[in-house]
Amino acid sequence: QVTLVESGGGLVQAGGSLRLSCAASGRTFSGYAMGWFRQAPGKEREFVAAITWTTGSTEYTDSVKGRFTISRDNAKNTVYLQMNSLKPEDTAVYYCAVRAIWSMKYVYWGQGTQVTVSS
Repeated sequence: QVTLVESGGGLVQAGGSLRLSCAASGRTFSGYAMGWFRQAPGKEREFVAAITWTTGSTEYTDSVKGRFTISRDNAKNTVYLQMNSLKPEDTAVYYCAVRAIWSMKYVYWGQGTQVTVSS
């Protein structure tokens, strides 16, 4: 059973930074990709960033490029999302998720962590 636990959310002023963590357990993750998603009130969940576990290849949605950085620590089975230059529109619940690299479907999800950016 795969378990994902996010942490690091909170309240920050616009222009500030936060680092989210996603601790993964329950299997080895080589051959998998880890993603971050977010959902703001009244909006659909959207993709933020992803990283492949083995190669470290990354991808980002356009709105966070240059501000957010996804990384992973294989020894700790943890994925991070460093968020800089935060904007009020980044306010959302942030979720981490796992998919096999040969699939586009994320099958395991964490419980989410709230990020609130005040103006």
